[in-house]
Amino acid sequence: MKIAMIGHKRVPSREGGVEVAVEELSARLTGLGHDVTCYNRAAPGTPAGRCGAHTHRGIRIWNVGTVLPGGPGVLAGAARAVLRAIRDGCDVIHLHAEGPACAALLARLAGVPAVVTIHGLDWKREKWGRLASFFLRVGEKSAALHADELIVLTAGAQRYFQKRYGRCPHCVPNGVARPLWHEPDEITRRWGLKKDGYILFLARIVPEKGLHELIDAFSGLNTEKRLILAGRIVPGDAYTSRICAMAARDSRILMTDAVTGRTLSELLSGCCLYVLPSHVEGMSISLLEALSMGARCLVSATEENMETAGRHAVYFRPGDVQALRAGMAALLHTPDREEDRLARIRFVRENRNWDDIARQTLEIYESAIRRARARTGRRN
Repeated sequence: MKIAMIGHKRVPSREGGVEVAVEELSARLTGLGHDVTCYNRAAPGTPAGRCGAHTHRGIRIWNVGTVLPGGPGVLAGAARAVLRAIRDGCDVIHLHAEGPACAALLARLAGVPAVVTIHGLDWKREKWGRLASFFLRVGEKSAALHADELIVLTAGAQRYFQKRYGRCPHCVPNGVARPLWHEPDEITRRWGLKKDGYILFLARIVPEKGLHELIDAFSGLNTEKRLILAGRIVPGDAYTSRICAMAARDSRILMTDAVTGRTLSELLSGCCLYVLPSHVEGMSISLLEALSMGARCLVSATEENMETAGRHAVYFRPGDVQALRAGMAALLHTPDREEDRLARIRFVRENRNWDDIARQTLEIYESAIRRARARTGRRN
């Protein structure tokens, strides 16, 4: 099967959960003998065409250039990628996220099966203004109306689409790769970090992740532990600048910028506590990664977080700084039990396995192809 992945920013990268999910799913599909092309959304001014290293983990990489920045660039890039995938003779086009889902109609008009994965209700995110939220809702509606098959990550999102659009999508959660546990080495040399000596936040630095509330809560905490903020620092971004200023007032707080590879693995392996105070999530891959390492997790009680971690995390009310501070204090003063740590690892390995998810996704592709063929037959 020839498969097109469209809607992510870049593969390989950890710019967001969508990028991680696209790469891990594509790698497994390639391993099963399928031909997968990831159509990367190139930054304005980047030449279109194949990247320098035209394959990654067996995945074909293609840059789709756009002259437009921001949201319009997302829509234009997705449309150009779909047209390119049609030209390349792809058997199925897999669109990711609400904005790029606007291009599902193009695939439908061309008679190419389209599968859309909604990774989260993006229009809820604080960073979007009214116009951007409107276009995200348009993309969401396009997915509901024009996708041959629709995928969501959680049962809550499944209920949302069923109630709003009368369509029940497939519920296919994110997965997590089998972790590689590492003793602190690089993080000790770079930042002086030692095992169990820090609390870890690992996510994008955007308002809906609640990082400003985490810093407020931690600043009032009586502890020698450090708070590590591992997220991409975007120069000139107003919220990032605010977080940097807040972090600079507490010498215990360290901002590492984006982390990958061995550094990421060491941070997850050695943290005494992982904290995710988000207000809006799809299904957090970093939370799954923390659980897969056996880390104790303190997360906001959103429907998505609770479905992701189940009984294997401790929860607090979103936006409640005092409850967040109390939760951190309680966990830091309570020894972690080995049986609980092993239960967290087992839960992820048994329920969030990318190999199983890839096979399930292939079945959805085959269903989309059958639907498209039936629809084309009726037209003819």
